[in-house]
Amino acid sequence: MIYKVYTKRIVDILFSLTALSMAWPIIAISILAIKLSSEGPVFFTQNRVGLNGKTFRIYKLRTMSVDINRKIRQTSQADSEVFGAGKILRRLKIDELPQIFNVLIGDMSMVGPRPCLEVTKQEMPEWALRRFELRPGMTGLAQVSGNVSLSWQRRWEFDVCYVEKCSFATDVRIILKTLFVVLFGEDRFRSA
Repeated sequence: MIYKVYTKRIVDILFSLTALSMAWPIIAISILAIKLSSEGPVFFTQNRVGLNGKTFRIYKLRTMSVDINRKIRQTSQADSEVFGAGKILRRLKIDELPQIFNVLIGDMSMVGPRPCLEVTKQEMPEWALRRFELRPGMTGLAQVSGNVSLSWQRRWEFDVCYVEKCSFATDVRIILKTLFVVLFGEDRFRSA
């Protein structure tokens, strides 16, 4: 319990400061790639639901063409709206790096259930709302267990499992597995 409430936040601050010091050159190169390959803003922001159901603004590098009429839906790398550099940024999860700022300011954690849209929260069964007991994470148990190949129900099960088993050791395992997912792709890490 002490880890969930106090220590996890301290670890997040230290980890995000370290990650930011290493990630800024990658973010800078990615910004240049976005500017050269697509018109529009560099960053994509969106309201997401976080700790205790509170809404916050998430930051990502933009990987899709700007379309103000686009309907909100799950996006994959294969979608035609994802431009060339965006495909690489998505595949390597580089588009997620600006969320380090979300971790630093306390909206997110390095590890936790992924932040969802309000419409997704409204569709959740009561038992799945436990996922909001922790800050949402840049990565999480569902993300290293199949991610978008999983049904929403299965993802929520992984999220609730993480809330119940949250520990420093679990976070370290998920972060290490995330590195393997980034290097080798999500398909190799699907759980049944």
